[in-house]
Amino acid sequence: MRGLICGPKLAACGIVLSTWGVIMLAMLGIFFTTHSAVLIEDVPFTDEDIHQDMNPPQRIYALYKQVGYNCFIAAAFYILFGFFSCCQMKLNKRKEYLVH
Repeated sequence: MRGLICGPKLAACGIVLSTWGVIMLAMLGIFFTTHSAVLIEDVPFTDEDIHQDMNPPQRIYALYKQVGYNCFIAAAFYILFGFFSCCQMKLNKRKEYLVH
């Protein structure tokens, strides 16, 4: 069958993983863009960002937003992967229907 790349079990696994990835990364993106204090350890800032800036919180907030946007972009890739897995499931079902 044309376009069939993976089997039904791998496609189902891809759907489950992409669903979890979208939920997790979307929540992380929301928490990063709202400047959650719990996630400060995951923000890539240096000493220069704190000490040499006249307005340090704004620079840290910009880094928070950037990490949040990165999470949203990764969630979009997971959506694409989930769509691909759904297409593979559909192709596998069509192949199964044609064989029987």
